Amino acid sequence: MSGRIVARTLAAAALTGLLAVSAAGAASAAGSPPGGGAVEDLIALPNGFQPEGITIDPRGTAYLGSLADGDIYAADLRTGEGEIISQGPGTPSVGLKIDRFGRLFVSGGPSGSARVVDSATGDVLETYQLTAGPAFINDVVLTHDGAWFTNSFAAELYFLPVSPSGGLPDASDVVTLPLTGDWVQQPGFNANGIAETPDHKALLVIQSATATLFRVDPATGEATTVDLGGATLPNGDGLLVKGRTLYVVQNFSNTVAVVRLDAQGRTGTLVDQLTDPAFDVPTTVAAYGSSLFLPNARFGTPPTPDTEYEVVRIDR
Repeated sequence: MSGRIVARTLAAAALTGLLAVSAAGAASAAGSPPGGGAVEDLIALPNGFQPEGITIDPRGTAYLGSLADGDIYAADLRTGEGEIISQGPGTPSVGLKIDRFGRLFVSGGPSGSARVVDSATGDVLETYQLTAGPAFINDVVLTHDGAWFTNSFAAELYFLPVSPSGGLPDASDVVTLPLTGDWVQQPGFNANGIAETPDHKALLVIQSATATLFRVDPATGEATTVDLGGATLPNGDGLLVKGRTLYVVQNFSNTVAVVRLDAQGRTGTLVDQLTDPAFDVPTTVAAYGSSLFLPNARFGTPPTPDTEYEVVRIDR
């Protein structure tokens, strides 16, 4: 992709510069996260990048994966500046999350794989082949004991156990969890976004094909439809839980549904729908302070090496 910078590290001096907020930058930015400093309303990504997933570390650095070739881009939320920190494997990087050790857990889409990337060096620490069957490894959530991945083309989740000290599993330790109970696999895209319930005891998974939210028991795979009082979630994509609030990105609807959940994630009430004129098929969402950040995947626009992409900030 022309004009893109491939960098293996973010030097300490560069990080310091990225995290500093100039007077001019503060004047043109919006939103004040805890810890001080304003953040940008619109963050430009490299032309042709084709973003899908986003995660944000405690410093205010956002990481995004490319559907085009799997590159990972890091952008400072306060300045909008960024660069490629890890060159992709030539297959898509879809959902991603960063852990407390600064490692990125990355969904590999049609490759059926996931990989773990060091955000400081860009090195791939481990690669896991989650399935050899039909696959679009779509999203990932980190829990206290590991990482869970969805597969949009198969009725199963995958779990990578991580030790309390951060030790990564062997390939033989990968767990495949079939989805049962209320879950009925449909043609097209199924399991998409994934998150934890507010009490951290179960998983929430959106089934795109039916606009339905499910609560999944991580021990058994039993899926139960979340009672939303008759509300549905068409075009449901990325999920984010903050406290007892669930944010559901509705990609082609250019909307973020706001759902108030009970602690166990068994029931919920649709309380708001957020949108922004800058939305152009956002797919996933991450929070920083009082802001939400969403990458525009622009699925309705034919991708070219010159197609422009960006991340949009809204209030939460």
